[in-house]
Amino acid sequence: MFDFPNPVNEKAARSVAAGVVLISLVALLPHLTWLSVLLAVGFWLRVASGPRFSPLGQLATRVVAPRLGDPRLVAGPPKRFAQLIGALVTSSAATCYLLGALGAAKLLLLAIVLAAGLESAAGLCVGCVLFGQLMRMGLIREEVCVECATVGLRYRQNG
Repeated sequence: MFDFPNPVNEKAARSVAAGVVLISLVALLPHLTWLSVLLAVGFWLRVASGPRFSPLGQLATRVVAPRLGDPRLVAGPPKRFAQLIGALVTSSAATCYLLGALGAAKLLLLAIVLAAGLESAAGLCVGCVLFGQLMRMGLIREEVCVECATVGLRYRQNG
C-alpha cells in the first residue's frame, strides 16, 4: 500500500511537475498562498505511495502520460527522494503561510516553481541529481538504488 513504484515513467513524473508548477504559480497570487497546504499534502501522498493516493499523480499517470507516447522508465528511488524534498519545501511554505510569514512562503514556492519547472520543461530532476551526489559520497547506500549505482559503473566502463 505504501510502496513507491520502481521504475517510474518519467513522462508521468514530468507531468506531475508541470502540475506542481501551475499550482505553485497560482499559489503566488494574492490571497491564494493557502494552496501551499494542498501542495504539501500532495507531495507527502506521493512520497508515501507514488501516484496511488495523489490526485495530481493519478491525472499524470492515467490521463496525461499515456497521451505522450511510450513510457520512458527511470529509477524510482531518486524520484521518491525528489518528492521528499518537495514535501519538505512545501511543508515549510505551508507553515510559513499559517504563521503569517507570507514573504517566506512565497520564496519557498518560487523555489518549487524553479525545481519543478526544470523537471517538467527540461527533464532535469534537481532531487535526482542530489540523490546521485549523495550516493557518490556514500551517504546513500548502493542497495537503495542498484540501477543508479550500476549506471555510473556502465559509464565508467564505456567511457
